[in-house]
Amino acid sequence: MNITLRQLQVFEKVARRLSFTHAAQELYLTQPAVSMQIKLLEDNLGLPLLERLGKKLYLTEAGREIYRLSRTIASQLQETEQVLEAIKGTEGGTLTISVVSTVHYFAIRALANFCKSFPKVRIDLKVTNRQGLLRLLEENATDLALMGKPPADWDLIAEAFMDNPLVVIAPPGHTLCQQQEIPLAKLEKETFLIREQGSGTRGAVESFFKRKGLSISGSMEMNTNTAIIHGVAEGLGLGIVSLHTIQRELDDGRLVILNVDSFPLMRKWYLAHRSGKKLSHAAEAFKTFVKEHAWEFMDHAPEKTGRA
Repeated sequence: MNITLRQLQVFEKVARRLSFTHAAQELYLTQPAVSMQIKLLEDNLGLPLLERLGKKLYLTEAGREIYRLSRTIASQLQETEQVLEAIKGTEGGTLTISVVSTVHYFAIRALANFCKSFPKVRIDLKVTNRQGLLRLLEENATDLALMGKPPADWDLIAEAFMDNPLVVIAPPGHTLCQQQEIPLAKLEKETFLIREQGSGTRGAVESFFKRKGLSISGSMEMNTNTAIIHGVAEGLGLGIVSLHTIQRELDDGRLVILNVDSFPLMRKWYLAHRSGKKLSHAAEAFKTFVKEHAWEFMDHAPEKTGRA
């Protein structure tokens, strides 16, 4: 069989996303170029690897086996590169970081400062939701993940590196803005903008209110904190978000933090990777960098909180 690594690389992208279009975008190729590589691979193997039923693409039995093998080969090649980098003591290489959308403000600042010390490191930053991030970890498609509390039943090495206080936000002029020590029960009468099912923030908030015997109503479900922040600023409802994500809006007077009983709700941000994964020199350096310098990259002065 005259199979090339390039063909396996292209197939792995198509099989992972089940999309020629998304694979082409990730590989910076045209869709016809991706289709040609898949056809060459199928011709070499003498078996179809993909089949289209209606508008959806599926893996054949042979496709599932080749996908499994292509992922193994990709992982081994990456490990080989990392071992050689460590042997050479190079300051280069590629660092793949995946972050939940809540953490991307911090991640961008941290990476910008990290690159000043390691200018030869190539950065691949993936911003996604919690479910997407867990999928990347499961597929060994990321070196490190910055996230909320990792699932307890996953085989991960996770270290907390920063407190992540969740606060209740409102637009200026909301009736609750002038009240102090607002009882939790009063929030049941308010409309909230909430994250999608599966979000770590939503899970933490729902668990907290359930423990208190209360619930909050969500009239709008949004898949990013940015959407919630903008929606609250426009008066669509209240929100519960990380304090670290709203500093600009607080400074500009577009949001106010409500003085609610039992808030801030304290969580933590974690730096995680799969157990047993051999981290590259760049990944180890970034892991150390975050643990030592995390607080330098956040605005957290008490006078800027804008608490009502």
